[in-house]
Amino acid sequence: MAPGRAALTVDLETFQQLPAYRQAPGTADRDDLGIEQIEPLLDLLDSHDATCTFFTVSSLAADHPDLLATIADRGHEIASHTKSHGHLPELTAAERQEEIEVSRSTLADATGATVEGFRAPSFQRTDDYLDLLADAGYEYDSSVVAARSIGWYGGGPQLHDPCDATAVDPGAPADLRELPVSVMPGLRLPLTGAWLRLFGIHYTLAGMRLQARKGRAPVLYVHPWELADLPDVEAVPRRVTVRTGEWTWRALERILQQEFEFVTARTLTKGDSNAAKPAPSPSDTDAEGRL
Repeated sequence: MAPGRAALTVDLETFQQLPAYRQAPGTADRDDLGIEQIEPLLDLLDSHDATCTFFTVSSLAADHPDLLATIADRGHEIASHTKSHGHLPELTAAERQEEIEVSRSTLADATGATVEGFRAPSFQRTDDYLDLLADAGYEYDSSVVAARSIGWYGGGPQLHDPCDATAVDPGAPADLRELPVSVMPGLRLPLTGAWLRLFGIHYTLAGMRLQARKGRAPVLYVHPWELADLPDVEAVPRRVTVRTGEWTWRALERILQQEFEFVTARTLTKGDSNAAKPAPSPSDTDAEGRL
């Protein structure tokens, strides 16, 4: 049986653009932490014949236009993660419109790519953002995560499959699509992000198999700064930095070794997800968190 599909997406932002960092009194010892991980990440994706969507903060185009163009040239999708990585609910309506519109045009100019997708920072949404996306020319959103309400996000619509945005909001534009990010069935926590590092690789691998058995394509996400050896910064929570660096690299390798065809987010929004039911390997029964 051919492998089912999955999407490994990258929220392309620097460590310094995290709200947890911006609110902390301490500072990092170097700039643009995480950007240096992109080239080796592209090599890793190539080695597994995986294509990926990079939800990109467009302010990075000012200092790294060649890097963004390289991502697109190597066959990956460029999508928007706003202009400056500000949380949408903390902005005025005019500021939200600018973050959404300017990011799309900036990324398109920097890469020559058509920018169809959007993801809100920290999955924090507003009542007007879907209308703003449609007005700006986006074709899909990936800001819904059907997680329980916990800490900094969650509590969104209980959606698990690609669908029309009207499933998120009945008043949403009819031609806009939604690609929800995957959660662990029952537990209702995301399969990746901080939860991969907190709960261990076998949590994520088990969740991927459970999603596939339900006929769903797992949708995962990672940040480039999670692949860096992060410095200790005063008042940045431990959940942000735990198991970053080499541990996350090994976890990512394990994910890409699974029997899935890793495709872009855009691919999953355009038809049958083709999720398969990969059999667990003996190594997947090791102790939780071991790699």
